[in-house]
Amino acid sequence: MAQTSHPLAAPKTQTQTEADLPWLVVVMNDPVNLMDYVVMVFRRVFGYDLAKARKHMLEVHEEGRSVLWSGSREQAEAYVYQLQEWQLSAKLQRDSGE
Repeated sequence: MAQTSHPLAAPKTQTQTEADLPWLVVVMNDPVNLMDYVVMVFRRVFGYDLAKARKHMLEVHEEGRSVLWSGSREQAEAYVYQLQEWQLSAKLQRDSGE
């Protein structure tokens, strides 16, 4: 029986490589929400314990932003939507891999 040859897999294009990178859920600082409220939201949305939620809240407060989660685009979009529903300034950002 003759073997059939399989075509070589096409090399990844830059677009495919970029799509494979994780997506980040980033929360930006705002002058509206109280610190305790932000901690509560992080705990409810991500299931963070108090220490981790406070760490991210302080990072937002002191550095102006915090990366809360990294992973698939679909899940990242869902998290951003939930955070925005809680009136937090959240955005989706592609991980640069750096």
